[in-house]
Amino acid sequence: MEFAPKDPDWQARVRASFSAQKFMAHLGAELVHLAPGAVDLELKLRPEVTQQHGFFHAGATTSIADSAAGYAALSLFAAGIGVLTSEFKINLLNPARQQILLARGRVVKPGRTLTIAKADVYGLDDGTQVHVATGLFTLMGVSGVRD
Repeated sequence: MEFAPKDPDWQARVRASFSAQKFMAHLGAELVHLAPGAVDLELKLRPEVTQQHGFFHAGATTSIADSAAGYAALSLFAAGIGVLTSEFKINLLNPARQQILLARGRVVKPGRTLTIAKADVYGLDDGTQVHVATGLFTLMGVSGVRD
């Protein structure tokens, strides 16, 4: 599905917002793909993002899924409108210990106030891809906050 951003400077705004998000920096997440209504984030495997068995922690998996969906939504918002998650449901499908987690956030239905997006998270390693999680997100456009 093709979407048209409402802000001509949407790419710079999304990149600046992602760069300012300290939690994503803390996790080590990187923005690797950006298109209208679509954002991909990567997280490399390191001990700090794992749980006691060496798998990616569900909190890390869920966090990059949420941010990928949120930034996909933000890419379509007008200038001066920020994004907040108001609800999400995520299913953890497989444990992940691959070298990279890739979260693919995609807008399902843009709206004036609420936008629905999905995120699928995959574990990537040596040409293999494991579907780790899938989620549905409700994002809210808010004015008066920094992008």
